Order: sequence, then structure tokens, then C-alpha cells
Amino acid sequence: MNGPDSDRTESGFKVRTPVDEARQIFREAVDAQPEQGADSTAGAAGLPATGTETIDLERADGRVLAAPITAAQNVPHYERAAMDGYAVRAEETFGASARSPELLRVTDGVGAAATVNPNTAARVHTGSALPEGADAVVMIEHVTELEATGELEVEDAVAEGENVAPIGEDIEADQHLYDAGHHLRPSDLGLIRSAGYDRVAAASQPTVGVIPTGEELVAGDPEPGEVIETNGLTVSRLAERWGARATYRDVVTDDPESLRVAIQRDLTKDVVVTTGGSSVGERDLLPEVIDDVGEVLVHGVGLKPGHPVCLGIVEDTPVLALPGYPVACIVNAVQFLRPVLQWLEGTEPAPHPTTQAVLERKIPSEPGTRTFARVQLEARDADDIDDGEPQYAATPTRASGSGVLSSVALADGWVVVDDALEGIPAGETVAVQDWEPTS
Repeated sequence: MNGPDSDRTESGFKVRTPVDEARQIFREAVDAQPEQGADSTAGAAGLPATGTETIDLERADGRVLAAPITAAQNVPHYERAAMDGYAVRAEETFGASARSPELLRVTDGVGAAATVNPNTAARVHTGSALPEGADAVVMIEHVTELEATGELEVEDAVAEGENVAPIGEDIEADQHLYDAGHHLRPSDLGLIRSAGYDRVAAASQPTVGVIPTGEELVAGDPEPGEVIETNGLTVSRLAERWGARATYRDVVTDDPESLRVAIQRDLTKDVVVTTGGSSVGERDLLPEVIDDVGEVLVHGVGLKPGHPVCLGIVEDTPVLALPGYPVACIVNAVQFLRPVLQWLEGTEPAPHPTTQAVLERKIPSEPGTRTFARVQLEARDADDIDDGEPQYAATPTRASGSGVLSSVALADGWVVVDDALEGIPAGETVAVQDWEPTS
């Protein structure tokens, strides 16, 4: 740990590591650790340190592929009708028109159950297999059925292959579909199943132990001086939203031995996260505990709210000590816990969805500090919008107050003020990050 422990509570944070530098330090330490129970396919370039497992497609939504997927079969694997109508031999429709239709006899059967011989046609539905002998489909709108005679007047000429989906039109056998590291979506699952698979190799979900700390924390009905525990709940649910399996622990009091035991208990997890006790006060014991049983990599980051975060490694396990103020805790979880979970799965964090908006009030910021300003979005009056301007206005809900949870929960997102800037003036167009999308 940088500097003697006795200086920590007296001098505060003399140096705050820039956010990007802190994240890079943490990443290098995480990448240097051995795989956590990985099988023989893990640990290769770009593959998960958490190991891999084979899972049914029904359980694969949101999971990360651990191996590339190549189609096992053509889709469709047969020629099929692309329209409702009649399968025909194209050459027998040449010259057909509404004024001079071609007359064909309707054969028995539908789709693959029929055979199209010379001067015949067979009924097909969209998706039906093309009958033997046919090479095109006349749309139902372009024929007249003569029920009395069982014949068909074809009023439009079709070319060979018209209104027919050929074999492999959607996917060709041996076609590359996805790389390892791809986050699976519901549409991907359908494509993979149609390509011939019921199961996939996926990165094992990172496991996270979430340990709320602080002698003032209670589960409910707080007395004066007591606080209802919320950080552990929030962080554990965020971790699960980010693809991990989280264990939400009971509150641990501010005692060095209790904190040490709690951390060591969860070293079987891929990541250990604590909330509270990460700053430089007399009861902020976690940095010293982490340094005692492992190594503190970073303590104090140029980030607002939430500079008193501590990042460390204990027995090859990443440990994040997040600040106790709720907003600071959330900001740091997004900035450091989310990336480490993605790294362990062999992927990179996807950019947050953003909404362009006009800033209603100035956002102040200190150069050298990355500020996360909570804002609410409101649709602008259409009469006030020039071409190319954002459709929304962003109003800061609070520029400070890292303990005010409602400033995040009731906001629509946050605006990130870069380290090099001294605030953002009103009237600027800003990108509002939705760090907690619901869909």
C-alpha cells in the first residue's frame, strides 16, 4: 500500500489515480491471475478465465459464447415456397396474362405431397416444400381457380426460381455464425437452433461475494444513527444483471478480524466486493485489511462521486472495496465491477446506451476528476428544435451529494464530465448515459 498506514487517516488522499489508469492497473492484475477452475478450453486468448460449460439454448440468453459457432446444416434444407399460391413449371407460364391466361390442371396434394407433371400445378403455402417437378410459384393473387373443372387460369408469367426460397438461402452449411465472446440474444438462439444445435459452449458465469460492512447498518426499522443496508442489495443485483451469480452476505461490523474472515470466506468466488469502510476515516478499515491479507493496487481514484474506492488482489482473487455512500458505491460498481466481470468472461464492456440532449444548467467539475452528474430527461417543445438538434433536454438533479440515493434512482441517466474539462456549460449537447437500461 502506498505510504505508511499512519498517514492514511491524517492526510486523506494526497494522490488520486485517474479512472482509466486505475482500471488498467486492475485489469493487468486480473489478467495475471490463473484461471479460476477453467477447463482445457479456458485461458486461451480471448477465452474466459472463469471456465466454460455446455448449456441448453433455453438457458443461454445473455450468456457469452466460449467457442465459435459454424452452421451444421443448410437453412432451409429444402426448396420452399416463399408465397401462398401454386407451384408450376415456369416455362409453362411464359406469355400468360390476365387477358390471355395459361390453363393448367390442379394436381392432388399440397406441397411435398404433390408432384408437378407437365401442364399441372400444385397448391402450396408459404414455407411449403416445393413439389417434385416444380421450379417456381405463381402467387395466389395471379390465378383464377376453376372449381368446376379442377383447372387453374394462370394470369402472370413467372421465371424459374421465382417466389422460391432456395436451399441455404438463410444459412449455408459450414457458414461462420458467431465468434467466441459474443453475448447471446434471443434472436441468436433461434438462429443457432435452426443451424442444427440444441446446446452451446458458454463462459461460466463469474461468481461474486458481496459483503456490506458497517456497524451502523441494519436490515430495517433504524434507530437514530442507524442506516438501512441498501448497497449490498443494489450491488448484488447489478452484478447479476451484468451476468454474474452473486451471493449477498449479511452485514459485517467494522472490526479488522471480522472483515478479514469475511473476505477470506469468499475467496472461492471469482470476485469479492465489499461496500463501506473504504475511505480514510478511523472506521475505514478495509484498505488496511486488504493490504494485510493481499495487495492494494489502487486506493483513491479521480472520480466524483466516489473517489475513496480501493482495488486489490487477495490470493489471486480481485477484491473491490466500494464506498459506503450509495451514489458513490453505484458509480464505482459501474466503473470497476462491471468491467472486471466482462474481462473474466473474455469480453469487453459494451458502451452504455446514450441519449443526446441539450444541457439545461451548467455542470461544474474539477479538472483531473471525472464527474458523473445525474440528470433527468424531458422532451423539448418541437417548435424550439432546429434541424439536427437533440429532441431532449437534460436537467441536472444533483451535482453533489453522494449519499442521496434518490438522485440516481429518480434520474434518467448521467452525464460524464471528462477529467480534462472544468465543467460543461448550459446549452451544450451532451450524451446522457443509461447505465441501468431496463430492456
